[in-house]
Amino acid sequence: MKLSRRAFLKLSMALGATATSSGLLFQQAKNSLLSEVEAAANEEQLVTTAGGHNCGGRCLITAHVSDGAVTRITTDPLPDSPDEPALKACLRCRAYRNRMYHPDRLKYPMKRVGKRGEGKFEKISWEEAADIITDNITRIKEKYGPEAFYVPYATGHDGALAGADFMCRLLALNGGYLNYYNNYSNSCHTWGLKSIYGTEITANSREDYVNSKLIILWGHNPAETIFGTNTMYYLRLAKDRGAKIIVIDPRYSDTTIAFADQWIPIRPTTDNALMDAMAYVMITSNLYDQAFLDKYCLGFDEAHLPADAPPNSSYRSYVLGLGEEHTPKTPEWAEAITGIPASTILQLAREYAMTKPAAILAGYGPQRHAYGELISRGMAVLAAMTGNIGKSGGSAGAMGWPGYGRRPKFGGVGTDNPVKASIPTFLWTDAVLRGTEMTKADGLQGADRLTTNIKMIVNIAGNALVNQHSNINRTAEILRDESKVECIVVSENFMTASAKFADILLPCSMPLERNDVINTWAFGDYTIYMHKAVASLYGSRSDYEWITMVAERLGLKKEFTEGKSEEDWVRHVVDQIQKKNPGFPNYEEFKAKGIYRFTYPEKFIAFKEQIEDFDGHKFPTPSGKIEIFSPVLYAMNNPKEIPAIPQYVPAWEGPEDPLTEKYPLQCIGHHYRRRVHSTFDNVPWMEEVAKQEVWLNTKDAAKRGIKNGDKVKVFNDRGTMVIPARVTSCIMPGVISVPQGAWYTPDANGIDQRGCINVLTNHRATPLAHANPQHTNLVEMVKA
Repeated sequence: MKLSRRAFLKLSMALGATATSSGLLFQQAKNSLLSEVEAAANEEQLVTTAGGHNCGGRCLITAHVSDGAVTRITTDPLPDSPDEPALKACLRCRAYRNRMYHPDRLKYPMKRVGKRGEGKFEKISWEEAADIITDNITRIKEKYGPEAFYVPYATGHDGALAGADFMCRLLALNGGYLNYYNNYSNSCHTWGLKSIYGTEITANSREDYVNSKLIILWGHNPAETIFGTNTMYYLRLAKDRGAKIIVIDPRYSDTTIAFADQWIPIRPTTDNALMDAMAYVMITSNLYDQAFLDKYCLGFDEAHLPADAPPNSSYRSYVLGLGEEHTPKTPEWAEAITGIPASTILQLAREYAMTKPAAILAGYGPQRHAYGELISRGMAVLAAMTGNIGKSGGSAGAMGWPGYGRRPKFGGVGTDNPVKASIPTFLWTDAVLRGTEMTKADGLQGADRLTTNIKMIVNIAGNALVNQHSNINRTAEILRDESKVECIVVSENFMTASAKFADILLPCSMPLERNDVINTWAFGDYTIYMHKAVASLYGSRSDYEWITMVAERLGLKKEFTEGKSEEDWVRHVVDQIQKKNPGFPNYEEFKAKGIYRFTYPEKFIAFKEQIEDFDGHKFPTPSGKIEIFSPVLYAMNNPKEIPAIPQYVPAWEGPEDPLTEKYPLQCIGHHYRRRVHSTFDNVPWMEEVAKQEVWLNTKDAAKRGIKNGDKVKVFNDRGTMVIPARVTSCIMPGVISVPQGAWYTPDANGIDQRGCINVLTNHRATPLAHANPQHTNLVEMVKA
């Protein structure tokens, strides 16, 4: 019989007390106690919850609880059905118990005693922590004003009761804080799609995959990123129905292994060159839908350009070499850029043009580069040229947010922020260094200028403060300077790279230790009640608890809490969902069931209404059409970086950059099945699942005398890392890939020993979205 620790101790003490009794009395006592302990051990509670981090999935989890502890994790026990597949958890969710009971978990509040970034702290009480935080908020507000406060983008707690949202609520009640927009995931897609369609709601529902005859997974790896629970399930259904699946990716990913009929490796940042060459083949072979382009699109050819557009500025003219460059975008032209043989480009273009319906499903990786906004625009042109937009089994090109347009509307805990100024998420370090100099050209919205630089950061459940942000060495240097950011508060579970830069470090509860509600990540339509399974360990508290302590000291407790407990806030969120979504159950019903699935009478096909009734349903663009030529972008007068039509623009630190003479390898970072971004990096189970190692091609390894398993040094002008090498033919020559999310661990010389890709990445933002370009890096590698 397996005993809990408490039951074992109880049995041991009882048996010890009766050991001096007669044999009969001893045996009777032992039998009685064993029966009692066995019964207690069998009283297992099954608690329904979900993945609470920014994983691509929102999977159903069951925590098995005995004697106040989680003993194991299981997942949705229901069998799959075509209409309602089970929400099976991946390895990450199944490792929650290992993470929660990790010995390195933060146990009590601390304040910094060494230099910022050294990770030296001493224990303090919660009361002292709240006092220090309150004093800094009061001082900084009086000295600099509300725009000095910043709560960074963070998704370690991704439920409705996220601590960052509660902190923003308190700061808003106290005068305000600096806003941000965008994210680190798909901002280039968002801006690119809006420029061409007027919206980012451009994806067909996944149930429609089965109607495709051809699916191109362009930089899309749902086997590891998940990309919505059960995306692999729907791809499997499509495959079983006979769909051909082509994967375009520099790396032979798990998804490629699972589904690909063909793998086409491509040099990072060159995707638009491939698209342009595909368009060339379709135009010169008359394999495109001219009638569709004439009716629905602006600027494909000269006859459909805006009146003020210059001659030969259409997409067709550009592709055929009639524009300023006078370079036809032939497969041979693209081969030299992309590394893809011209014959393969010719085959791909013809197959995509001639197979009806066909879908391009794009991941987020390809658009995280210097000119990533052009990726989604180029894919939209291919979809328009083939008439696949608004069709079942087709796609609008790059996937924006999943359709439904009727998607569940979710509630929150926020309140209006008096400060309207907002910066791009990726440029928060610029707002620290030169916030008062930032303008609309830097992406500043809601104000012409900021009144102050960022002076206080409250980083809650996030590692993007250091680890997940580009150019770590630059970021760390900025944060070490206490004259810049004067106070940094971090709420965390572990001593992450970001936590080491805290002035006040607070231990936060984990997902299984609190009640919450969580919606789907992107694809899928259901909402899960995250039941509290066990009490918070050690001295950890929920963010709501300590923020309430600060609110009380600021004299804002009544306004902040509205008299609500955390449970009351969960009820508040559910009530909001119910009001916005007819048919959603009341709080008691939802809590008891644990999950609610939204159902719809039919599959969602993006832009179906526009295609079937164009006169009655225009596209939400200024012209009402698909804007292949964008008048808005043309008016920006930056044709080299933000062209009016989607086209290939050679990336800085791309394969055509002269810097390749010094740093000949392109470095990208792939998502890995063992982590949710940086979450789970310290869980031993996950290290067994997938080691932290850099992928490089056998040819590149041979040139450098590197063998599989060797420790190598990867470096550029921004930083250096040491990491084991995985020598493989599963990545194209000239490209290396580092699994993103490893915890930055520098030695005494500042050389990272864990393999954190962001010691190598660039902090230069993309031109339109002002987003992160973290797959645009040139490096060299040598044997360590």
